[in-house]
Amino acid sequence: MDRIRIDKWLWAARFYKTRTLSADEVERGRVQVNGHDVKPAREVKAGDTVSLRQGPVLRTVLVRGVSGQRGPAPVAQALYEETPESLQARAQQAEQRRLAPEPALAQEHGRPTKRERRELDAATGGWGERWSASVDG
Repeated sequence: MDRIRIDKWLWAARFYKTRTLSADEVERGRVQVNGHDVKPAREVKAGDTVSLRQGPVLRTVLVRGVSGQRGPAPVAQALYEETPESLQARAQQAEQRRLAPEPALAQEHGRPTKRERRELDAATGGWGERWSASVDG
């Protein structure tokens, strides 16, 4: 077997958990082969360059082998070799995420509890004499 569908190869190389998921990512344009957008049925062979986006991470790998079976991780890792530029870019992105985490993740709590809401209302003066949120006289 010297050629295989890109969606099946991505699944066998363990980039995506299911073959359906890999086919969806290819259709969404998050996977390129040799710099071109492809369809899930596009065949890859050893020597092709595959660029794929996994969340915020862009990876570029060189196809070293093809397999139609999903095997253990060491076997899957032998199917590709990540380019040095891709490894360096991933390391830089990881360092950036470490130094400047997502602001939304810094929130410890979600909505205020009933008690906290009452404390907030008491601290800001509450509704006062108004019985409605409308701004009518």
